[in-house]
Amino acid sequence: MAQGRAIRRVVSLFDNIEDLVTENDRRLEDDSDQDSTIGQDRLQMGSVELEYEDYIHMLKMCSRRRHVKAQGSQSPIGSIATSSQILQVDSDDKHCRGFTNDACGQLLCPAELDWSSPTVKAGIRDRSEGYIVTDLSFPAYLYDKYTADPNDLEAGLFKGKILIQGYKAVFMSPSSAKDTEGDGDGADVIQNNRRARRTFAGIKVKKHVAQIIRMRKVTPRSIAYIACQVRFALSSVTSWRSVDGDFDYVQFWQTIVDFFERAPGREARRRTDRLLEWWTRKVFGRNHRDELTDAAKENMSVNALARQRAQRDDAAFDSS
Repeated sequence: MAQGRAIRRVVSLFDNIEDLVTENDRRLEDDSDQDSTIGQDRLQMGSVELEYEDYIHMLKMCSRRRHVKAQGSQSPIGSIATSSQILQVDSDDKHCRGFTNDACGQLLCPAELDWSSPTVKAGIRDRSEGYIVTDLSFPAYLYDKYTADPNDLEAGLFKGKILIQGYKAVFMSPSSAKDTEGDGDGADVIQNNRRARRTFAGIKVKKHVAQIIRMRKVTPRSIAYIACQVRFALSSVTSWRSVDGDFDYVQFWQTIVDFFERAPGREARRRTDRLLEWWTRKVFGRNHRDELTDAAKENMSVNALARQRAQRDDAAFDSS
C-alpha cells in the first residue's frame, strides 16, 4: 500500500505497525519497572517517531501517490546507482551488478576488507571462508570516500556519497541528488535558492516526499531505510527479499537504527547527534531559526514593535 511505503521509509522498514502500537499501549498501561528487551525498545522508538497528527496527515497525503514505484532498477535509487559516474552498469539488467561487477563490488565490499586485493575479490565471489559477506560488516558505500579506517571505524561512517544521493533521490527529488557537495550553508544555500527560483518560474513543481509527510530533519530510521535500498540497488538480486544469501536486511536495518538510538554513552550520543545535524544540513540546508534564543527573538523588530505599540497604548490610557 502507498500508505505503508511512507511508514517503511521513516518509521520501520520491517516491523508491523500493529506491533508498534501494541508496544506503545503496553508501556502506557504497565506501571511496573520491568526491564524491556532491545526489540521492545526498538518498537517503542518507532511508535513515537511521528506525532499522531503527522501520522494521519502522512497516510492521507501518501494515498495520493500510488503511482510511485517502491523498489527495483527503475526506482530513484536504482537510477542513481546506474547513472553514478563511478558505476558502469546496465540500467535494465540487475544480473550484471553485485560482486560480479567491479564497481558495485567495491561499494558492497565489507569495510574491513580491501576490494583492490585479487585474493579478496576471489574470496568474496567464491564465498570462501573468511570472505563471507554478512550483515555483520558495514559495506564500503556507507563510508566517506568509500573507505574505512580500521583503527576508527566510526570515522566517516554514514557519509558515503551514494548514500546521500539515494536519500535525496527518495525524499527530495532525483534531480536534487546531483548536488551533494558542500555542507548545507553559505554559497550552497544561495545557489540552491537561485536554482529553485528558476525552476518555479518555469514549471509547476510537484511536492517531494519530505514535504508531503512534513519531514523537516533527517532521522536514524530514514537513513537505515536508504542504506537498505542502496544495497539492494547495487546487488544482483532482481526482487526485494529480507535475506540475500548470507546478508540479512532485517539485522542490517536494526544495526543502523541501534547505532543512533542506542549510543553506549554521552560522548557517543553527541557524535550521533552531530552526524544527524550534518545529514539534515546536507539534505534540507541550514536553518538557524530553531537556534534563536528567547532574548534574541525579543529584540527583533516584529516583537519590538509589538511592545512599543502596547507601551504607547498604556501611556495613552494613563494620561486620559
